[in-house]
Amino acid sequence: MKKTTLLATMVWANLALIAQNEAPKVIPAIRQWQGEKDTLYFQGSFQIQTKGKGLKELTETLEKDLKATTPANETAKKTRITLKLDPKDAQFGNESYKMQITPQNISLSAPTTQGLFWGTRTLLQMIDTGKGKIPCGNIVDYPAYSHRGFMLDVARKFFTIDYLRDYIKILSYYKMNEFQIHLNDNGFPEYFDNDWDKTYSAFRLESDQFPGLTAKDGHYTKEEFRELQRLGQKYGVNVIPEIDIPAHSLAFAHYKPELGSDKYGKDHLDLYNPETYLFCDALLKEYTAGENPVFIGPDLHIGTDEYDKRESEKYREFTDRYLKYVESLGKNARMWGGLRWLKGETPVKADNVVVNAWSYDWVDPSKSLEDGYKLISTCDTWLYIVPSAGYYRDFLDTKWLYENWKPEKINSKETLPDGTPGLLGGMFAVWNDHCGNGVSQHDVHIRTMPAVKVLAQKMWKGSESKTDYTAYAETAGILQEGPGLNRRAVYDAKALATLPTLKQPVSMNGKTVIETAVPELGYGYSVSFDIKPETAQRKNAVLFGGPESKLLLNCDDSGCLGFTRDGYYIRFSYAPPVGKWSNIKIEGDEKGTSLFVNGELQERLEGKRRKSSLNKHGRYSYMYLLETLVFPLQQIGASENGFVGEIKNLKATQNPVVIK
Repeated sequence: MKKTTLLATMVWANLALIAQNEAPKVIPAIRQWQGEKDTLYFQGSFQIQTKGKGLKELTETLEKDLKATTPANETAKKTRITLKLDPKDAQFGNESYKMQITPQNISLSAPTTQGLFWGTRTLLQMIDTGKGKIPCGNIVDYPAYSHRGFMLDVARKFFTIDYLRDYIKILSYYKMNEFQIHLNDNGFPEYFDNDWDKTYSAFRLESDQFPGLTAKDGHYTKEEFRELQRLGQKYGVNVIPEIDIPAHSLAFAHYKPELGSDKYGKDHLDLYNPETYLFCDALLKEYTAGENPVFIGPDLHIGTDEYDKRESEKYREFTDRYLKYVESLGKNARMWGGLRWLKGETPVKADNVVVNAWSYDWVDPSKSLEDGYKLISTCDTWLYIVPSAGYYRDFLDTKWLYENWKPEKINSKETLPDGTPGLLGGMFAVWNDHCGNGVSQHDVHIRTMPAVKVLAQKMWKGSESKTDYTAYAETAGILQEGPGLNRRAVYDAKALATLPTLKQPVSMNGKTVIETAVPELGYGYSVSFDIKPETAQRKNAVLFGGPESKLLLNCDDSGCLGFTRDGYYIRFSYAPPVGKWSNIKIEGDEKGTSLFVNGELQERLEGKRRKSSLNKHGRYSYMYLLETLVFPLQQIGASENGFVGEIKNLKATQNPVVIK
């Protein structure tokens, strides 16, 4: 009898284990999960209750994001979502949260609004990956590392404020909490006839103190940048402005030539000129002082990397001065640093200073920690993306990172012990070194999305991740960018079926506009149509227009078909004949753009490169040009300078490029 009872108990125990739900598929993966056997079906009908003060904004954001994730269905049974602020429950840290899921209710509690917000991101991802089916169970979740970030070089390639706003939401969706924005930099002089005066440079912020300093080909107003930081605060992302001095500073020397070094190159500020210090003091103060400062967050990054080694003592003096100056302005100072490379006797402030540990040659992690610096692991070997440059990474190796990387792998030669005090976390970076290489916002986006996901996983879950890379990649492949976001411009067949087919010819008079419901198509598309130009087209006559690109006839006054995006004009060598029908098909992927005419491949835009002048090392280098196109579909024609002629037989398909 005892054996029978024991056997029955074991069977029921095993059945109970089998019945338990597996952990929801989210990125970053949940730290602790206790599965139950039921399922909650979220159908877009919900009621949010709060317990605690100061949750109004969080609740409004969650309501908006839930509606963007699942269409509302007011006839469905409501899911009750309870948000509870419990400051006493901080066992797992300020970013932690707990969630209980039953068939009708979701209860979310955290010691801070930040923790609650991270819990709402997990909820949204569960709805996304489960298509509304959420496994019941209990979650305890918290990050392994406190600082989880992304740095974007907006200086050498401009990104719109809308792009930056979207990226705050993307980072937040994956619980990445830092967004460093590199605001000034310059190109390499060998691509500009070795002439510093011709070499591209940009400073991307509006300046009242120094009129004319702000880049004319793209910048952010002071209020735009304030609002960007406020949005970051709302979404749990610390926006960190970076003004890079005393190297990478050609924009400042272009504005005031006397600031540039005659000895080391105009991108180096002259550390012996008193005007350099007056300028830098005034510039940093402009954005931090007053009743309505532009930099409203706690941190300010001042670069301080890659100065000439012959001036190590003067560099150290400069760096120490500005770390202290930033603190006097009420900010926590950050820097790239180069104290291993630029050795010397001059002390450099370490207390309350955070260093991006980016290079074995430039940063000594153990010595830095011993001196009192805090570190963010930003190893150039694994975590630097330089699009289409031929060095560092074009795309990060997500499989290697998932299986091998951790912030303690501080560089390719040194690994710190797990849990090293002072190591805050990690950050990956996008550098747009090659000014003028044709890289678009979309090109950068498809490179950064896989990196965001894998770094989020590794810095939240830490070394506890037990799923293999294949399982992780499957989840990464189905997760969206964030509620209401579609920067990849991916549309299903149902959406594409709404496009006008134009089965009968439509006459376009240069002002005719046909609107569509599909703004643009990301890489992996094929778009075909027939056109018959009635006359020679005006310069840059718009055939198709979208949010970020246009397909043109007589592109750049060449007479040929071409396109423009991100300030570039890129053209094919083909000109559609006047008065004759031509079938045009354009296909685009992440490497380039193909043109087919009357069923035959006419031209492939891919693989061009530009040779530099001899550089300072006596060698030539090459700039690899990207001639990619996100196909514009928001409008056919334009109200001003549109196509003149007839168009028919519009067809579009998409098989999105998959980048893991």
